[in-house]
Amino acid sequence: MNYFKVSALAVLLPCGLIALPAHANPLTLGASVIYSQSPYKGGEGRYYPFPIVNYDGDSFYIHSLSAGYYLWKDPANQLSLTLLGSPQNFDPDDTKDKRLKALDKRHMTMMGGLSYSHTADWGIVRTVLAGDLLDNSDGFIWDLSYLYRFQFGDVTLTPGIGALYSSDNQNDYYYGVSKSESRRSGLNSYEADGSWNPYLELTAAYSINQNWNATLSGRYTRLSSEVKDSPMVDNNSQVTVWTGISYTF
Repeated sequence: MNYFKVSALAVLLPCGLIALPAHANPLTLGASVIYSQSPYKGGEGRYYPFPIVNYDGDSFYIHSLSAGYYLWKDPANQLSLTLLGSPQNFDPDDTKDKRLKALDKRHMTMMGGLSYSHTADWGIVRTVLAGDLLDNSDGFIWDLSYLYRFQFGDVTLTPGIGALYSSDNQNDYYYGVSKSESRRSGLNSYEADGSWNPYLELTAAYSINQNWNATLSGRYTRLSSEVKDSPMVDNNSQVTVWTGISYTF
């Protein structure tokens, strides 16, 4: 029987995590697109197309941009080592702001760590703790959230609330302005500390038939003062939307 569950692991996005639904069946393939609002001055929202590849075995899993190995797995609890692909980046060629064009690039990265979820009648608690593995930011993130699933026939609605902690190195890499960048650009130099970014999210999943499924997810993130105070940023919040269609074998 096909049914949706909220993955304890998530796709890492420019300013946070968004939960992607996965089937309990062994293999799901499909296509999806993520839209992410840019937090940077003069930046435009970006679209990230990528394939859906979900496999959930007894020992390991693949959830599109994340993969991992289970240290513990039962119907209520899942603890795993995880790898997360992070598309968060800054390219000075993508901004219309002349001063930001003089800044250095901030690259995408790969993060690794631990993921845990607990599922009960009262809802789902999930958390992910992961650090940069490619020496780009040398920072880490900690995501903590609560979700509750509602079933309406073939439609599943899963609202959630949570917060994402970004360490000082993580924030400083993506939002800090070094002294050399300040001299080139005319922006004030800025060194960011660690911060919590609270968010609300909603995932809607529709079972078209026994094999085909469509999903739409959205997240609204309130940016912390450590991010908003950066001379690179002019937004108080960020919106991310993910949509996809998949086939379960």
